[in-house]
Parts: sequence; structure tokens; C-alpha cells
Amino acid sequence: MNTLSRAAALAEACRHFPFLGPSTTNDLLAMVIADFGSATALDDIAPPTVLHILAGNTPAAALQTLVRGLLLGAHNCAKLPSVGLPEVGEFIAHLPAALAACVETSTTLPDDWLRRAEVVVVFGDDETIAHFRSRVRKDQRFIAHGHKISFGVIFDDPAFTSVEDAARDVAAFDQLGCLSPHVLYVGGDARAYAMQLAAALERNPRGALPLSAACAIRALREDFAFRAANGEPCAVWCSVNSTVLYDETPGFPRTPLHRTIFVKPLPTDWSAELHEVRAHLSCAGIFPEGAALPDLGMGRICPIGLMQLPRWTWPQDGIAPLASLVRRDDKNPG
Repeated sequence: MNTLSRAAALAEACRHFPFLGPSTTNDLLAMVIADFGSATALDDIAPPTVLHILAGNTPAAALQTLVRGLLLGAHNCAKLPSVGLPEVGEFIAHLPAALAACVETSTTLPDDWLRRAEVVVVFGDDETIAHFRSRVRKDQRFIAHGHKISFGVIFDDPAFTSVEDAARDVAAFDQLGCLSPHVLYVGGDARAYAMQLAAALERNPRGALPLSAACAIRALREDFAFRAANGEPCAVWCSVNSTVLYDETPGFPRTPLHRTIFVKPLPTDWSAELHEVRAHLSCAGIFPEGAALPDLGMGRICPIGLMQLPRWTWPQDGIAPLASLVRRDDKNPG
């Protein structure tokens, strides 16, 4: 299959997974053009063998990295989380036989996969990244997508126009993606916005909640209820589907996720507010669209409501989606 036929087949498979966002043939070919200057450039590249170490937090990242490898024409070895990732098998089932044959999957890591991989792509926490970084050889390319944090900024929305979009960003993948907001900073009446957000989140049921997360969320709820009862400037809205926490305390808070979202007033000093997490910032969603946000080190700024729908050409973590997978000397100079 050439690049065009692979892109068309992948676009058809992606159609069954709306969480991947717009994924037409042209959307996928745009990656090729952005990285190599021509939609046919990959036809002259020797495809590598790519090992994907997949995390279980969202199926989107897993399918996106497989699409990139398959568009390249690579042979792809996908190490799934120990509990599996059903969407990967479903995606492969939608591929034509020629592309499906380019993917191997396993919940364990076969001995020869790491040895024969030319490219190793790892999704995971800092410990997982360090483990595989120590195991790759000098002749292998290592691409790491580690722990990331995102947030939203509502500069001015007295009519709460953005609430439904903000709730969609929080609810997607139960807030477990690197593009999921941990905090919404709100200008104007942030407390009223938090109450509206809590109501909006009720309209979208949450998935299963692990015991460890349930315990952490319960403890956080009790802490906020106690603080609020003692007159501190905070509040909590609890439901079976979400936890919304209003807090005026400075600093970027830690959240157990699973739709546990902080709403805070706009900070007066962004650098101080984000100091502890700046190295891990991934995305900022903003409202209204086009509002100015200081350069805080995020790799992506987008409208609220689209945080979980990056374009295929987005260089995640500053890494070119396709060019990072091949050596320049793989290209046919003719």
C-alpha cells in the first residue's frame, strides 16, 4: 500500500472512534505534508519497526500513535497495559488485512520486541519513562510522552456560555488524559461558575472509579467541607459523577482526577501560580477564543471545548508526529 491508500484506510477506521476528532484522509496526509513537504514523501522511506509502550489512561493516545506508525508503513509492536485496551483490538478489526498485518499486540513485552525495534515510543509516568530509557540502545530512537498537566482559563463569561464546553473537556476520558484540565481559572464570579460547571457535569455519567481514586476523592471532599464550614474561601459540589472544588488558595492544586476539577479565580501572577508544574504543562484551553495568555511553556493553546481534540499535525510534547519516527538518511535522495 502506498501513502494515499494507507491514509484512506486509516481514515475509514478512525471514523468509528469519534474521540479521535476530524480524521479524514486529508487530515492524515496533512501530517505527511507538514513533516516532509509532500503527500507522497513516505513512499520513498524505508519503514522502521516501532515498539509502542501504551498507557491505559486514554485510548486516544494509543490509537493516535498506532495511526502514525501505520501511516508511515511501519511494523508496529503494541505493548498493551496489563488490563488490556479493547479499543486497540477494535481499531485493528476495522483495518484492511494488509494494514492489520502490520500490528502485533500483547499485554506482556515479548523478549524480541525491544531488541528488533528501531523506534521505541513510550507513554507513561516518570518511572516508566526512566525504565525504558535505560533499556534502549544508542542506535534506537527513543520517544517519550510522560506525565503532563493541562488547565483552562475563562477570562470573561458572565453568561456562563463556556460551561458546557468546559464540562466536555473535563468529562472526556474521565479527565485522565494529558490534555484534561486539572484546574479552571475564571475571571469574574468564579464561585458561581463552579456551581454551573457542577450542574453541567451531571449530564454526562462517569466511568468506573478505582478504589484508590474513590478514597482520595472522598478525603478531598471532606477536607473542603471542613474548610468551608470554618469560613475559608472555598466550596465543594459533590455528585456521583463529579467533584467541583472552588478554592481561592494560591498555587496549582493536586487532584485525584476522575472528574475532580478545581475552579479558581484568575491569578495575579501566572509564573508563581504555575511554578511547580511548569515543566509538565501540556495544554491550555481558553475562552473567549483568541484571548491573550502569557507564554507559560504550554505546547498547545486552544479554545475551551477542544482541549481533547488536537489536530493530527500537532507536535505532541514538541515532537514531530512522523519525522521523529524515521532517520533522515532513510529518505530517497532522488
